[in-house]
Amino acid sequence: MSSLLCRAQEAAKQSPQQAIELYSSVLFAENTDNVSVVDREVALLSLAVLFERMQDAAALTKLINDSQSYLVTVSKAKSSKLIRTLVDRFNGIQGGLQAQIGTCKSMLEWAKSENREYLRQALETRLVSLYLDNRMYTEALALTSRLLSELKKLDDRMQLVEVHLLESRVYMALKNLPKSRAALTSARTAANSIYTPPPLQAQLDLQSGTLHSDEGDFKTAYSYFFETMEGLNVYANPKTTSESAEPSTSPTALVAQGASTAAKYEEQQLRAFSYMILCKIMTQQPDDITSLFATGKTAAKFRDQQVVAALQAVAKAQKQRSLADFEKALSEFRNELQSDELIRNHLTALYDTLMEQNLVRLIEPYSRVEITHVAKLIGLPIGVVENKLSQMILDKVFFGVLDQGNGCLVIFPEPKHDQIYETTLDTVKSLSNVVESLYVKAASL
Repeated sequence: MSSLLCRAQEAAKQSPQQAIELYSSVLFAENTDNVSVVDREVALLSLAVLFERMQDAAALTKLINDSQSYLVTVSKAKSSKLIRTLVDRFNGIQGGLQAQIGTCKSMLEWAKSENREYLRQALETRLVSLYLDNRMYTEALALTSRLLSELKKLDDRMQLVEVHLLESRVYMALKNLPKSRAALTSARTAANSIYTPPPLQAQLDLQSGTLHSDEGDFKTAYSYFFETMEGLNVYANPKTTSESAEPSTSPTALVAQGASTAAKYEEQQLRAFSYMILCKIMTQQPDDITSLFATGKTAAKFRDQQVVAALQAVAKAQKQRSLADFEKALSEFRNELQSDELIRNHLTALYDTLMEQNLVRLIEPYSRVEITHVAKLIGLPIGVVENKLSQMILDKVFFGVLDQGNGCLVIFPEPKHDQIYETTLDTVKSLSNVVESLYVKAASL
């Protein structure tokens, strides 16, 4: 390692700007004979790490575009890996999604001009994922369709699995569950014929669990989420991740890359574990949540996470059938419970169910009751209670009418089903059959 790199690594701790200048002098050295290819690679990765820490998306974009002259000098496999690593550095920059999409597109054009088909397909797969994160579903589906057509001809099953999985996620975001399930089935079919790395298998399990939970099969979903969490155990270990990196990488870039990868897998584990708790809540088993923390070290380390505490508060409110405690949990942990779409949707449905149960329990003793009294008992605004009661009447949860003139709810006894009409219809149908058979016999004489 050159003296300039050693000085840059020392300067990075106290003066990032000076470190940037030193790393740049190595990466963009005019006389490349004095600088090795490995040193330039170390400088490139270290600059990307610094820009990520500084939250400077524009500088990272410029670095990637300016480094094309260096990328031409290394092997295609090495340059492909470097480009994917550099593009992923935007993940640690807040609000860097648009810059990441733009950079990915510019590198796509470079890959096309250099006739690097493998890199182009890898970047297009990454671009589909970025489109999904940015809610650009039309563009994602168009690119996915073209990619699948190419990959099927090449029989690249590993990348087929990834693209089918992304297609399933896009369709699920569009609430098209049949097509999402079909795409996931295609991904699993391709995965069964090859060795699937555990992180990719964990993503397949997570998607399967999400689909099953959307369909109301929470027991099956729970098993998939458990497999996801356990499958990522080794990869969420920073030591294991850093040891697997190349020895040519600088210590700064090595630690950052290992920590970033481990943090990503740990975030997926936390997501799977929170979904496991959600499944217990939706299956009316809040008491089983405590036992989840005894399933191993993985679950125990998430005990103090905010999203776990939020779901525990919801489970406690559900156990006590307390709408006030449920609302308190939703208000206190708004960010944790509203940021995830799956948790948000299921808790909204659970809140409606809990409100219905409370209203039915409150109005059960009455045949006529003031709406203001019901609102006072349940602790909700009159307008909310009135709207919910009208919805319950339309859904035939109970029978009654809203007397808005007097501000009352009139409850009727459940009407008894009279069988005489059905019996009469059956009798007429039988007589019709007899007459028809007699007519057929008479016609044959």
